[in-house]
Amino acid sequence: LCSFTELFSEEYKDSTIKMNCLCLGAAQTEMLEEAFPGYEAPVSAEKMAEYIADFALNGNQWFNGKILPVSLSTP
Repeated sequence: LCSFTELFSEEYKDSTIKMNCLCLGAAQTEMLEEAFPGYEAPVSAEKMAEYIADFALNGNQWFNGKILPVSLSTP
């Protein structure tokens, strides 16, 4: 995925298409609760979704071809 992001960002750098990879950490969901009983993620799924939506709308102003970790912690 990292190579894909870097390759296509270079391929399309002269267009309006921007490629980045968000490496998301843990968000509190039912699946996380089942996989890691007792663990509570520091971010809600709703807050993570807000971040992703904002990045989709505004991230291309600042980034292209980047692998960006988005996490407060991981289990």
